[in-house]
Amino acid sequence: MRIGVFGGTFDPPHAGHLAFAMAARDQLELDEVLWMPANRNPAKAGRKQTPARQRLEMVGLLVGKCEGMAASDLEISRGGASYAVDTLSELMHAQPAEYWFLVGADAVRELSTWKQPKRLLQLCRLAVAMRPPLTGGDVLARVDPEFHSKIDFVTLAANTAASTDIRRLIATGKPTLDLDPAVARYIAQHKLYRD
Repeated sequence: MRIGVFGGTFDPPHAGHLAFAMAARDQLELDEVLWMPANRNPAKAGRKQTPARQRLEMVGLLVGKCEGMAASDLEISRGGASYAVDTLSELMHAQPAEYWFLVGADAVRELSTWKQPKRLLQLCRLAVAMRPPLTGGDVLARVDPEFHSKIDFVTLAANTAASTDIRRLIATGKPTLDLDPAVARYIAQHKLYRD
């Protein structure tokens, strides 16, 4: 089995997230992409976040109809801060497979600051989202050379969707085209991002 693990806050999950997951699934020939909403993202400590269970429900609405995609509550059920190395260790123990951890180019540049990056890359490869004008060389120039052989690039079309911008638009009552209709209904129903 070839499995992608897509970790993140997903606050909210949007079209850009889905485009990356689908591109990774297709380009890396993955059997499945597990979307893994973080219980608490250590990189976003101190920022207000939508409760984890609601973020999981939104992810479920987004990927429920997508072939080869599933939402997982592993990090939420484990509790505490969510670290990729802990998640991949647990997954590898429960279901040995070939794993890829899906990550944006901006985040992978901080790889050396992650919890146990060497251990993480013994458990999986990294699938790094590449959007123009960024190149693989740009990313590799900012990543420790010892990790280069564990990185696969996933080519994406330019996409400007960002959760921060989507929350801002919702807060001001403006429409956004970057949300799945079911996710948009959920947000409206639960009055999320309105403060």
